[in-house]
Amino acid sequence: MLSYEILVEGEFAAAHQLRLYDGRNEPLHGHNWKVEVYLAGPRLDSIGVLADFTVVRRRLNETLQQLHDRFLNDLPEFRDRNPSAEIVASHIYEAMSAGLPAGVRVSRVRVWEAPGCAAAVIGEC
Repeated sequence: MLSYEILVEGEFAAAHQLRLYDGRNEPLHGHNWKVEVYLAGPRLDSIGVLADFTVVRRRLNETLQQLHDRFLNDLPEFRDRNPSAEIVASHIYEAMSAGLPAGVRVSRVRVWEAPGCAAAVIGEC
């Protein structure tokens, strides 16, 4: 059986400061984050698409705008969670999963802190 997947990408700039194993904070620093969001599903809609790229990209941009030019540690979403790349990916996954068309799911969110440094959260099949 075929499955379809689409990808939308976005970027945002934000700072964070991880809490380390010994309880100290690492130095405050920022990244130009790159985000990849993959949507998957078994069927195309009546016009032959899994989901409208424009709608998905708009939703991603709205999600990333809430993070852009911010200190992630200060945001309610990260007050009780270390704002690691993995947790940032999880936050974006949760935000993008709401209100998708029937049968469409977020299959993966990959977040790049820097070239060669990425973390992903993978949805269940």
